[in-house]
Amino acid sequence: MQQRQRVMFELQHNIRANTDEIAKSITLEQGKTLPDAAGDVFRGLEIVEATCAEGHLMMGETQENLSRGLDCYTYRQPLGVTAGICPFNFPAMIPLWMFPTACATGNTHIMKPSEKTPGAAHILARMAQESGLPDGCLNIIHGGVDAVNFICDSEPIRAISFVGGNVAGEHIHSRATGRGARVQSNMGAKNHCVIMPDADRDATVKAIAGASFGAAGQRCMALSACIFVGDTKEWIADIVAEAAKLKVGSGFDADTDVGPMISPESKERALQIIEDSIAAGATLEFDGRNPDVPAEYVSGNFIGPCVLSNVDVNNPGYTLEIFGPVLSCLTADNLEEAIAITNSNPWGNGCCIMTSSGASARKFQHEIDVGQVGINVPVPVPLPFFSFTGSRASHRGGTHFYGKQGAQFYTQIKTITSNWQYAGSTLGGMTMPTNQD
Repeated sequence: MQQRQRVMFELQHNIRANTDEIAKSITLEQGKTLPDAAGDVFRGLEIVEATCAEGHLMMGETQENLSRGLDCYTYRQPLGVTAGICPFNFPAMIPLWMFPTACATGNTHIMKPSEKTPGAAHILARMAQESGLPDGCLNIIHGGVDAVNFICDSEPIRAISFVGGNVAGEHIHSRATGRGARVQSNMGAKNHCVIMPDADRDATVKAIAGASFGAAGQRCMALSACIFVGDTKEWIADIVAEAAKLKVGSGFDADTDVGPMISPESKERALQIIEDSIAAGATLEFDGRNPDVPAEYVSGNFIGPCVLSNVDVNNPGYTLEIFGPVLSCLTADNLEEAIAITNSNPWGNGCCIMTSSGASARKFQHEIDVGQVGINVPVPVPLPFFSFTGSRASHRGGTHFYGKQGAQFYTQIKTITSNWQYAGSTLGGMTMPTNQD
């Protein structure tokens, strides 16, 4: 355990010292702005730092003298071979959700980065090796469906972590658990923000713009649906004004706010959903479909911020995960209606409420059926000593990523019942033992 912790200490030092290298790789391949890419690295770094203290999460339990001379205790032991299947949108953070916890708890790990953004994973693997992780503990494979199925079907792989879309996530969970492997699968999302009339208007508008349009909306925790309660629907105009200030362009340009989509296919899909939403009755309050970008980028995969209003729960802009810089605006008469709308959506990854009322916030946090809840926090991603707790259609598997649950996912419990009698003991007979003196 001490050796593993020393490796994690060294790895966090190396990542911190080389954040710029990893961030540049992310911006080059994925497109997000350099500051956002650095944030990607930093949120993963937090997980590595937490694994430096993984030893206390590996501790078992004990009880002595259950009956005369009889003790019982548990160990947490590694599973053996584990694997991680990573998405394109967080090329550093998501691998760092997986392999540091897997290796710190004593396992080996096979990592499959997205074929669209593999660079950061290779840099991290090199840093892990330089930090003293033994050869063979961390391995990388590449590929698409065949590589995924190889991981799902390989009997030695005891646990699989996945982050990505619902189609792939449901397939991985079904296929791998069918042979008895553990799977933790974080999948799609439609993250809601409920805006109460007593919220700080200016701060709320700025927070919504950042949470909705940052990283071109390509975050599983992106704020993609806002429910405006009562008169706050008038704030949509303020969000439009904030969206109009954002510059679209290359992630390497210092003044860029919104970078490109990951691929032409992703761009076309988002544009089609916007068209279908308008056809279904939504109003395009702000149209970023043809953003003003420098001449050298005109053929890029750029969509600027888009704001849809008059969206109902049956509109494609609400029912589909667009995974682009598109905010769908709904309305509700009161908090109860806003909670009901959020709870009726099949996804349960994240949500938030913007309010200055403690009573409203408490009602919301207790009645909402979503795994991660923010109170005046638009992107409520937990710090690493907690766990990432998406729920319902956003998650499959009983155990979540990192924190205490991460250590539980990558380990198994062994329970030992020990009978050491000094003299004259009876070690068992024909009847069921009752552990009585």
